Amino acid sequence: MLARRHLLKLLGSLPFVGLGSHQIIRATENPATADAISRDFFKELGVRTFINAAGTYTSMTGSLMPQEVVEAIQFGTTQYVDLDELQDKVGLRIAQLLDCEDATVTSGCFGAMSIAMAGLMTGMDPQKVSQLPNTKGMPDQVIIQKSHDIGYKQALTNVGAKVIFVETAEQLQKAISKKTALLWFLNAHTHLGEIKYQEWVDLGKQYHVPTLIDCAADVPPVENLFKFQKMGFDLVTFSGGKGLRGPQSAGLLYGKKKYIQAARLHTPPRGQTIGRGMKVNKEEILGMLVALELYLKTDHQSQWKFWEYQIELIKKNALSVSGVEAQVHVPPHANHVPSLKLFWDQSKVAITPNEFREKLRLGHPSIATVGNTEHVGITTWMMAPGQERIVARRIQELFRQFAI
Repeated sequence: MLARRHLLKLLGSLPFVGLGSHQIIRATENPATADAISRDFFKELGVRTFINAAGTYTSMTGSLMPQEVVEAIQFGTTQYVDLDELQDKVGLRIAQLLDCEDATVTSGCFGAMSIAMAGLMTGMDPQKVSQLPNTKGMPDQVIIQKSHDIGYKQALTNVGAKVIFVETAEQLQKAISKKTALLWFLNAHTHLGEIKYQEWVDLGKQYHVPTLIDCAADVPPVENLFKFQKMGFDLVTFSGGKGLRGPQSAGLLYGKKKYIQAARLHTPPRGQTIGRGMKVNKEEILGMLVALELYLKTDHQSQWKFWEYQIELIKKNALSVSGVEAQVHVPPHANHVPSLKLFWDQSKVAITPNEFREKLRLGHPSIATVGNTEHVGITTWMMAPGQERIVARRIQELFRQFAI
């Protein structure tokens, strides 16, 4: 990543198709900069950094934390505390912020689902807690809509649960038995499943089976932090290092107190548990709390307008080259932010989308994007203010370079 002094110097010299003046807001400001750090560890190690025009992918190390989160993490290194007491107090604060019964900071959304599943199978029985992944004598089945089947269900089966797939409400009702521990719902795929939110929750209540919704990448909008427990889901999970911009290895599990307490029995400092390796340290716990506090205070309307401005700038630069087309869109659920798809007539611009993306990745600075054989996909919400101008310029240059 460019040091701020170099970035600002570069920005001043960049030619681009302008949109007029626009105030860059702090909501997406890059946190602790290279100016404040004595060593460039990535350069020292030979690890290449890049401008993130792709999104909050784990492979791309998620998001960058605001300075306040970094300071909370640094503060956590200065003193010793009791881990359970800290989780209790932070969980209480988070529950107050999210207007729910209880909460805990977890090792990512994956870890949140694992300890939630474990707790639902064992309850508060310490003998059963130490027995997992052997589920003998426990309810150990989780019901999932077939259309919600993704690799991350491994978070549930890792602790010993067995998945039962259904497609209709009728099949769901027939599948429920005394072995059913959970009805699991994937928010990102809600448009794919036949059974929608409220019916899923209502069926859970009708048959006295807990419901959990996986919302890993589902802020923005900020309302998602509140609406699902209000709707009736017993447990909600979020990734901490995506839209919330907390520690990449942290997450949130919140909802009904009795289920949170059972989940906590599987976490450190307890040793003979299936979640012992899902440790969250005091620094991450404080960082996650501050990230949530900051996110709830954010001017989301202004932030959204700024993202739209960034996307429009890149779009205008791309469209300045003949043969290029652009589509602005907002994914309906996960990664719900202004996004851009670039298409072009390869008889006018002689490069494929995959080749184009590789040119961006290998350029200076490196720019990471998404897409497929049909288009190049871009988001700006993980960029530092000003980087949209670098991306706009580079995209325009590449299109011009390969224009016929």
